[in-house]
Amino acid sequence: MKTAKIVGIAAGLMLMGTPALAQDSGEIGYAKGALGYDALMAGQNDVALQQLEAAEKVDANDPARLINLGQVYARMGRTGDAARMFMAAMKSDTNFDLVLANGTVVDSRDAADRALQKLNSQYAGR
Repeated sequence: MKTAKIVGIAAGLMLMGTPALAQDSGEIGYAKGALGYDALMAGQNDVALQQLEAAEKVDANDPARLINLGQVYARMGRTGDAARMFMAAMKSDTNFDLVLANGTVVDSRDAADRALQKLNSQYAGR
C-alpha cells in the first residue's frame, strides 16, 4: 500500500463543514489548488469545485480528490453526488494513508467511510 501525505479531507470527517487532510496549508504531494484545500478551508465551495474539476494532473479516481469533491457536494446540498464520491473512494483500487487536519493518519477508504457515515447521519437527522 502506498503511503502519502496529502491535503483535503479532515475536518469534513470531524464536522462535515470543513475539508480534510491538512498540514500547514495547501495540498501535500499535489499541485497547489489541485484538491481545492485552501478554498475548502475558506468556505469557498464554488472555487473548490472549480479547482477539483480542473485538476488535470489528478486522476479522476484519486481517493483524495473524490473525498474532497464529496465534501464540496455535501456543503452545496448535493447529498446524492456527495455519497457517490465517498462510495467511489471507498471502492477505489487505490488507497493510501491520509493525514487529517487533526494530525490523525487514516486509510483513504476509512476516511471515505467516515465521511459517508457523517453524511448519512446528518441526512437522517433532518
